[in-house]
Amino acid sequence: MAHGVVQVTNPSSSRWRRRTGEYETLAAALDAAGDGDVLSVGAGTYRENLLVDRAVTLRCADGPGTVRLAPASGVALTLRGAALVQDLVVECQDVTSAALLVEAGAPELSGVRISTRSAVGLEVRDGARPTVRRCTVDNPAGVGVSLLEGAGGLFEECEVVSAGQNGFAVRGGATPRLERCRVHHATGAGLSVTGEGSSLEAVSCEVFEVRGTGVQLSAQGSGQFTDCQVHRTTGDGITLDTDAVLAMSDCVIHDIPENAVDLRARSVLTLTRSTIRGFGRNGLSVWDPGTRADANQCEIHDSTGDYPAVWVSDGAVTILDSCRVHDVPDALFVLDRGSRADVVDSDFTQIRNTAVSVSDGASVQLDDCRIKEAATGAWFRDHGSGGTLSQVTVDDTATGVIVTKGADPALERCTVTNPAEAGVYVSAGGRGAFTGCRVVGSRGFGFHIIDGCRSHLTRCRTERCARGGYEFAEPGPVTEDCTSDRAATDDLPAPVPSAARTAGGSAAAGTPPARALSTGTQSYGLLGGVPAQRPAEVPPQDAPVRVATRESDVVLGDLDALVGLDSVKREVRTLIDLISVGRRREQAGLKAPSPRRHLVFTGSPGTGKTTVARLYGEILASLGVLERGHLVEVARVDLVGEHIGSTAIRTQEAFDRARGGVLFIDEAYALAPEDAGRDFGREAIDTLVKLMEDHREAVVVIVAGYTAEMERFLASNPGVASRFSRTITFGDYTAQELLQIVEAQATEHQYRLGDDAAEALLKYFTAIPKGPAFGNGRTARQTFEGMIERHAVRMAHVDDPTHDELQLLYPEDLPNLT
Repeated sequence: MAHGVVQVTNPSSSRWRRRTGEYETLAAALDAAGDGDVLSVGAGTYRENLLVDRAVTLRCADGPGTVRLAPASGVALTLRGAALVQDLVVECQDVTSAALLVEAGAPELSGVRISTRSAVGLEVRDGARPTVRRCTVDNPAGVGVSLLEGAGGLFEECEVVSAGQNGFAVRGGATPRLERCRVHHATGAGLSVTGEGSSLEAVSCEVFEVRGTGVQLSAQGSGQFTDCQVHRTTGDGITLDTDAVLAMSDCVIHDIPENAVDLRARSVLTLTRSTIRGFGRNGLSVWDPGTRADANQCEIHDSTGDYPAVWVSDGAVTILDSCRVHDVPDALFVLDRGSRADVVDSDFTQIRNTAVSVSDGASVQLDDCRIKEAATGAWFRDHGSGGTLSQVTVDDTATGVIVTKGADPALERCTVTNPAEAGVYVSAGGRGAFTGCRVVGSRGFGFHIIDGCRSHLTRCRTERCARGGYEFAEPGPVTEDCTSDRAATDDLPAPVPSAARTAGGSAAAGTPPARALSTGTQSYGLLGGVPAQRPAEVPPQDAPVRVATRESDVVLGDLDALVGLDSVKREVRTLIDLISVGRRREQAGLKAPSPRRHLVFTGSPGTGKTTVARLYGEILASLGVLERGHLVEVARVDLVGEHIGSTAIRTQEAFDRARGGVLFIDEAYALAPEDAGRDFGREAIDTLVKLMEDHREAVVVIVAGYTAEMERFLASNPGVASRFSRTITFGDYTAQELLQIVEAQATEHQYRLGDDAAEALLKYFTAIPKGPAFGNGRTARQTFEGMIERHAVRMAHVDDPTHDELQLLYPEDLPNLT
């Protein structure tokens, strides 16, 4: 293609330095140019590989975008030195190289548009420090902008409009600064920072519409973000892994289907005056010893999923200072020994389930906090779990504080007001020390301590509690100087002062003496004193769940495309054929069989039970058997309440959500533990059996779990086995099938298996232990994730890796067998 003429001029007034001339090629013009010269390039397409290694200016003579630099292969434009490039369009189709390469010096790019299908759109390396203003990169085949080998520079008002991999990739000790930049439509991470010494500073930037993680820091990478937005990703909003460090202030993370922020492996996050909202899993997810998240003056709200807003586990630490968490299913979950959350001057409001949950040996410290409008204010669940709540107010909850199964928290000067069931409920070996605490306006008991739990109450007080201030079961707690006003109604016995509950004790001064409890209608014993079951509230009429109805053959095709599961596919097809033919017989006026559609799925984890359940519901919807075909997945925690009566309400609510679709109960055997005792799981089973009979056409119920445990579950209630006509067993994947899953994962994430990798994977999956912890498909996915992590570590130490090297996985990338 013909192109214009290049004119070279030197604006200096000195006659010794003045040079002018017209040249047919850019290369010829550059040969003639010296430092300070201006190359005014006529409109056209220049198919040259250009190297600029002096302080010249390249600009378009006929206005921005009129000059295209588009060689057949290789790097279109390489800059070394202090050149200024303005308004050019750089195009390249070489998948092995960068379109524009800055190798050294501090050049300036302004208004440059890079439109390419290259390995990298713009690459900066070798310590270069460019200034890049108002430039755009469109590279659907590779990385948008890559900085490595100690490079840096300033990027102002730049935009990555598409990237086949990461939008901005910072590694090898690079340290760029981004101001008012936008990164979107990347496949991978929007911003990626990897490796010791690599750092990214971002001010007023936006990352969105990313098919992957919005921002990813790993392997000692660090970042500082101010006034930035991350939203509309398909993966996590922000991930920190392996000693990564990130400080964020005045930022917003929203509309994220997975975790808004996920930290692991000794990473550290400092979050200041920032907002997290509209997340599908955890708003803040913190894992592993040495990992820490500090949030100050932050707001986390409006979850779109069914997960805790803040999740702290595996020995991690989280600090919330002057934060607000609201409109979420659960606010703060802390679990595992060594995990800790410190919360100061913070609010938890409008929490659908539990505001603060502590389990598995974890601890919390809450000071001067407020919990309002939650099902449970704080729940210390099991042995070793504890911590301190100091000057915490809990208002308008079903239950203020629950302590169970050996947990032992300390509550000091806390107040629980207007609980629907109990202010403080202790059972199943729970303990707890309550000092100077008050319960006011309970519709149940103030302190309800059963199972002979040995809690310690000191200077506690109850007021206006409908069923009484204190209800204990012998031997009961140790009490000291506890008081109560009279019962809320004259026909109830007066509340019992703490001294009367202590063997040989006398009533505290100023409190009425305890009246002997009889076994008549006024008894407040263990059974007589439980609050009456509240009628289920009528839920608002939600908008119908919209499920795109596909033809049954299409959905069956998705089923057939799943790796392995041959016997499962046959079972499901047989059931579908039976239902389909039955409907045809009805249409022909013939008597049709009425097979029960409820199913039992048995097998190990990771064998595709949830996926098959979702497809099964969609098939039944396509056949007109179900109205919507959506899947509602629940577990024991979603069905079983803390008190008598609450379990039936929760089970009814879950069943109602599944109307017109499939109710999938994972690990259903947990509803019928072997040492059930007074466990409320049996109430859930009884309620479920009745609902399945009363609404047999409205919901399909699928229960799932390990084979032996599910046999016990089916025997737990006489009506359970009769409701489920068919058991489908999901066998473990073979080594060959696990290999197929890894190959599919590699293709999806743009990796390939190198020489001998497939054979090594087969040996790996053959040798891997197949014990109870074996995760089948999950193990395959974890193996693939381990391979890409090792690949990343390997590539981080390779100078200028090729496109193939960035994709190929080899046997040495396999994680070690454990």
